[in-house]
Amino acid sequence: MEHEIFKAGAYTAKVYRCNTAVVGSGAAGFNAADRLWQLGQHDIVLVTENRVGGTSRNTGSDKQTYYKLTLSGGDPDSVREMADTLFAGRCVDGDIALCEAALSTQCFLKLVELGVPFPRNRYGEYIGYKTDHDPRRRATSVGPYTSKQMTECLEAAVQAKGVPMLDKTQVIKILADGGTVCGLLCLNTAAQNDADRFTLIRCKNVIWATGGPAGMYADSVYPFSQYGATGLALEAGAKGKNLTEWQYGLASVAPRWNVSGTYMQVLPRVYSTAADGSDEREFLMDFFTDAHDMLSKLFLKGYQWPFDVRKVADGSSIID
Repeated sequence: MEHEIFKAGAYTAKVYRCNTAVVGSGAAGFNAADRLWQLGQHDIVLVTENRVGGTSRNTGSDKQTYYKLTLSGGDPDSVREMADTLFAGRCVDGDIALCEAALSTQCFLKLVELGVPFPRNRYGEYIGYKTDHDPRRRATSVGPYTSKQMTECLEAAVQAKGVPMLDKTQVIKILADGGTVCGLLCLNTAAQNDADRFTLIRCKNVIWATGGPAGMYADSVYPFSQYGATGLALEAGAKGKNLTEWQYGLASVAPRWNVSGTYMQVLPRVYSTAADGSDEREFLMDFFTDAHDMLSKLFLKGYQWPFDVRKVADGSSIID
């Protein structure tokens, strides 16, 4: 990865040239960079605002779930059946559901080889459990920080290969020429002077792995660094697809935690207060007319995966 200096009036920018820029340093970004390197494409650079600030590394819930083909027991399963399960929720296009199902085992076993300690029984089977909309036992977990362990193992693999990384580098514009991506304009957030403030990356391909815009919420389970960058891709002309699969529910504030599963099944009190802690109010009953119905929906809230839009109107996702 070589660089030069670009000048435009009073502004200067350090220029990097590469075949592919991977934007984002969560599990998706690290995995993309690692897989490209394995496939022989070494002319790449990973760009990130904060190497250790991503959603994958910094969030958790009572039990984060990894979803893949069934790999234990006597239950039959197939790529087509898993794709049908994802597609049946009406929030994933069929081609993407098929790709996710087809590659799920390969991706899962790669994480195992990198050191993510997914549970297995004494016969070597990677055991799983069922979630609400899953007819098989495709779910697995290593605990509340599954994605954190995934990210750390993938980062170690990327570092071992010597993949170049630009940390503290925020993409502020995707550059395109005639509808074709040609580069990225970035801000060096660690720059000590104006001469080092901008970075220009010239590339043929961009892999966008920046996560969702969690920073739009006043109170969020995600770290405060999670602003997302979907808008930059849309602004550059990318077409949104499967955006409806972005599901976001309740989060606790102290500690910041995704309140699902175990939290919901002990039937917690869900209430709001004024800024000074006064005016405590259980607000769910502003919506529900029956306390038993409210408690039932609260109990079911932690179950819903894969997402099913039919459960929004009168199901376990009505609280979300």
